[in-house]
Amino acid sequence: MVTVGLKDDLLAAQADSQSLKAQIKGEVVLTGRLRTAINDLSTSWELEPANKMGEAARGNALIDQLCYLGATLRDRVRDTLHTGVKRAMAVVCSGFSYDMEVVSHGFVTNISKTDAENEERFHALIDEAEVLGERLVKLFEPEVLPPEADAGAEDGGEGRDDD
Repeated sequence: MVTVGLKDDLLAAQADSQSLKAQIKGEVVLTGRLRTAINDLSTSWELEPANKMGEAARGNALIDQLCYLGATLRDRVRDTLHTGVKRAMAVVCSGFSYDMEVVSHGFVTNISKTDAENEERFHALIDEAEVLGERLVKLFEPEVLPPEADAGAEDGGEGRDDD
């Protein structure tokens, strides 16, 4: 009778062990994929690796790397936004007669219109500027975006154009 209870406990422990082993195996695979993704992003954005020791990061170290990556990319995107706005202002200054103080405040509203009408006008202006703005963006993209890792390698050498 005691052996039957021990046998049942042993079988249950083996089942738990197999389940935990499968879970750990899945987490190891996920950790490896996460580490690869972090390294690829860091490389493509020309960032120094957060883990300079060269050892495989796990657990909290991966979380630290993700936080570092997120904060650094946020700073880069903010810097890019500032660069883009300043370049656009420089383009306007280069050959147009506008009061740049007024331009720097953004859209000018028509006080005789409702907020909804002004909002509709803003969207129409944005739509109208889309193609022209895209042309201007292409001029400054090389300044603010890192080069694509293996550009064209995955699509037969044609390059990639997501826009």
